[in-house]
Amino acid sequence: MSAVHSSLPSTLAQLKAIASPVSEYRVMPFGLSELDARLGGGGLRGGALHEAAAQTCSLADDAATTLFLAGMAGREALRVGGPVLWASYRNDLYAPGLAQAGLASANVIHAQPRDDDALLAVVEDAVRDGTPSAVVAEVGRMSMVASRRLQLVAADADIPVLVLRRRRGREQDPLAEPSAAWTRWRIGSAPSARLAVAGVGRPRWLVELARQRSGASFSMIVEGCDETGRLAVPAALGHRAAETVGPVRYAAA
Repeated sequence: MSAVHSSLPSTLAQLKAIASPVSEYRVMPFGLSELDARLGGGGLRGGALHEAAAQTCSLADDAATTLFLAGMAGREALRVGGPVLWASYRNDLYAPGLAQAGLASANVIHAQPRDDDALLAVVEDAVRDGTPSAVVAEVGRMSMVASRRLQLVAADADIPVLVLRRRRGREQDPLAEPSAAWTRWRIGSAPSARLAVAGVGRPRWLVELARQRSGASFSMIVEGCDETGRLAVPAALGHRAAETVGPVRYAAA
């Protein structure tokens, strides 16, 4: 039997793992009904590639996106009891900030490869190894082929791979590039609620789901992750927080 034919069954199994409905797989709910109800299967697919990018190049939007992914990873780390691999060739992670979003520094393994290619290789090897409960990767450039590879290994290992797509320029939209990701998000900061006393209220984020498989795009305002990694509906907005606050403003590939 040729090498091509001998590899066919595993290849078909991998393709099925990508194409099958999300309901057949483990789901990671946000624990926020207004958000989970809009996601196929009632939450994020556990073994999948998910991408997020800041709405603008502002530091506030960048921080909101980082904490949004930190909350996802933190919830998964608590559920599984394993470490989170955070791969970035930058050295600017702020541990107290991650902890406030539900990701304790004791649960984080930090990898600092030299560039995007090395980073993607580290992520793929870590997922195949199966040690992390979740992986967060900050990348500036990722090809469609690379995203397909990560989606395949994430599905095989049933490990979420959370990619923060970094902007390479002020006007560059990271999500304009094609990707095999299961979901693609844009996160921006929003004005927080006023407090009765002097101080800063819980942060609010504008969360836009630009693309999901087997579902529609939407946008909504939520309160940022708490120390358990949970989002919340702003009390002043009530049920209206789950309504679309405006059309998704970009086309996602």
